[in-house]
Amino acid sequence: MPGKKRKADTKMWGSPSTSSSSSRRKGSSSRRGGGGSSSGAYGGASASGINEGKAERMFAELCEEDNPDAANMEGICKLCEQLDLDPLEDVRVLVLLWKLGANKKPAEIQKGEWIAGCHKLKLDSVDKFKKLLPSLDTGFMDREEFGDFYKFCFQFNRAGTHKTLEKDLVVALLKMCLTGGRISSHRLDTFCEFLETTNDPSYSKITLDQWRSFLDFSYEYPDAKALNGYDEGMSAWPVLIDEYVEFMEKSENRKK
Repeated sequence: MPGKKRKADTKMWGSPSTSSSSSRRKGSSSRRGGGGSSSGAYGGASASGINEGKAERMFAELCEEDNPDAANMEGICKLCEQLDLDPLEDVRVLVLLWKLGANKKPAEIQKGEWIAGCHKLKLDSVDKFKKLLPSLDTGFMDREEFGDFYKFCFQFNRAGTHKTLEKDLVVALLKMCLTGGRISSHRLDTFCEFLETTNDPSYSKITLDQWRSFLDFSYEYPDAKALNGYDEGMSAWPVLIDEYVEFMEKSENRKK
């Protein structure tokens, strides 16, 4: 989003937090003393080497006035502005939230998660966050670590208690998470095309099992040569994957 800042309620990756975006945000001067800090609070460094009070004040600036214990999508977008990150396209936003430990509820990070994450990553200022950014490239992750992150991407972007993601959101997330060589660009592009063009209403929403299966399938069948050995009759993959393979076969036949 170069040159233009998006409002949080225009959707970040997909469904926004259920918190109202109309709530007023407290000014910085009214938040300085809040938060009920624990060890290391407004004084010297804690055992982890950070000033917990500074970390708490950073978090307070991301919260809505009526909910000081959680930063929703609007607050996360504000953090992105501070770090010069595009929340719609830069996967490092999701990597940062994952490393901070934003796991309790979709589309938000809670105060306890933020403080624990700041201790773990030794963060208590915008400058320290910015210095961390180069290490958030997914290329540094091994396959197992990336698998955990990939699952987080699905879970974090759920809306409330919903167990599925809208198809359009899945396409956007796949392009955000998997572009860059994790899987072949051909596999990614054709699967996204399949999702975008299918009229099957059963694929208007995607489950976590389908989401994870696509990554595993892409590892096992990285190219057209490998796909020649795919046997639908012996397949244990979700039906979605079977139908994607049929889509690929029809596409290849049209080229002949």
